[in-house]
Amino acid sequence: MTLSKTPQSLWERACSRKQCVSQHMHQLTGPLREQARSHMGTAALLAVAVSLAGCAGLPDQRLANEALKRGDTVTAQQNYQQLADLGYSEAQVGLADIQVTTRDPEQIRQAEATYRAAADTSPRAQARLGRLLVAKPGVTEAEQHEAEGLLKKAFANGEGNTLIPLAMLYLQYPHSFPNVNAQQQISKWQAAGYPEAGLAQVLLYRTQDTYDQHLDDVERICKAALNTTDICYVELATVYQKKAEPEKQAQLLKQMEAGYSRGTVTAQRVDSVARVLGDASLGKTDEKTAQALLEKIAPGYPASWVSLAQLLYDFPELGDVDQMMKYLDNGRAADQPRAELLLGKLYYEGKWVPADAKAAEAHFEKAVGKEVAADYYLGQIYRRGYLGKVYPQKALDHLLTAARNGQNSADFAIAQLFSQGKGTKPDPLNAYVFSQLAKAQDTPEATDLATQLEAPLTPEQRAEGQRLVQQELAARGTLAQSTLQLHALQEEDGEESL
Repeated sequence: MTLSKTPQSLWERACSRKQCVSQHMHQLTGPLREQARSHMGTAALLAVAVSLAGCAGLPDQRLANEALKRGDTVTAQQNYQQLADLGYSEAQVGLADIQVTTRDPEQIRQAEATYRAAADTSPRAQARLGRLLVAKPGVTEAEQHEAEGLLKKAFANGEGNTLIPLAMLYLQYPHSFPNVNAQQQISKWQAAGYPEAGLAQVLLYRTQDTYDQHLDDVERICKAALNTTDICYVELATVYQKKAEPEKQAQLLKQMEAGYSRGTVTAQRVDSVARVLGDASLGKTDEKTAQALLEKIAPGYPASWVSLAQLLYDFPELGDVDQMMKYLDNGRAADQPRAELLLGKLYYEGKWVPADAKAAEAHFEKAVGKEVAADYYLGQIYRRGYLGKVYPQKALDHLLTAARNGQNSADFAIAQLFSQGKGTKPDPLNAYVFSQLAKAQDTPEATDLATQLEAPLTPEQRAEGQRLVQQELAARGTLAQSTLQLHALQEEDGEESL
């Protein structure tokens, strides 16, 4: 009996593991499944299964996608890593996607290398690399044309989310593409019936600062695309807030919540809409509804704990300091750098908690490389001597980093650093240069400072200053980030992304 049961048991176990592999193959989606079929036969798949610790230990693509939806990058990364270790290039691209979301420069450089390695065979990597190059600080003209080629190739291969970054490319670098008229190109895409073309048109309105003049058109475009592109919930919420149409806004929110319950609208999108509701610059706010939306999704989407804290910061009547700290503690527990930034700001300003420059510095340092404003506030701490004395070089390093990453008021702070000479010798030429940069950004008080600094300069110094201004501008990206521009760098979370 023992002899007959032993091979029976082994055979049953082998069949069980083979079934496990079969089930796992169904979990792989799109290119991953095809890659597995083309590179691994049944016997090889069985060997892989036997080498793993049962079905529970197999990497799960669906699990990774669901984890990304709720902001759990740790679980997503673990599953991508296991698939990548098995040789799946598309899983390697998934890992690179996570690296991009960290906003850490070194991680982004690694992601770019990964995309490049996979771009020859992976349309998804082509699209990702193209989008990354579009937003790359200091991107060269050669890289701009490389991005165009990659995005066109990915589009021809059926990859989505390529026309919006193409439009961004043409709008941001018109001199690199003198034969392309962005509006005409977008109109051609619209005439051809491509779904992304309407969103590219909205992007053009934002970029050319004509959004408010085309609210009806934005509404028309986004209502038509709402069922396929959930970024349109953000755009429609913006339109209804600007047009003061609370009835339409309420209906939109009802539709969005139903979509979230079904899983067709992501938590990230709900968070973005809640932020629109709390944005006073867009019209009359609805902060209580925003708070209710965020509290509903925060337990499964940790970034919303920080959005709740920011909402409470903007509308103190919604809670007290204990509630604020609870939100921030939840965000910090989930490694959200925005939580460190906001907590540092609280200690920096001393409004909700007693001012503590050392504590502020510690929290800002944890957000450096991930939140641009962290460099700005650190620069201000060092420039103003909040730690007992002025640290001019550290102040300049952080403020310049912030300015080159688009932080408002950073250029003005640098101009003050060079003109006031606190802790360092005044530098009239550099003070003039950065005052001009601040003036161009409509920074408050920058015009008066620029006038004061320009007066004592010789014509030769002014000419040299203007040359340096143009040199600095050339090193920066000049197109401001917008909701759609950020969206253009992201792939919709979900199974279809692989």
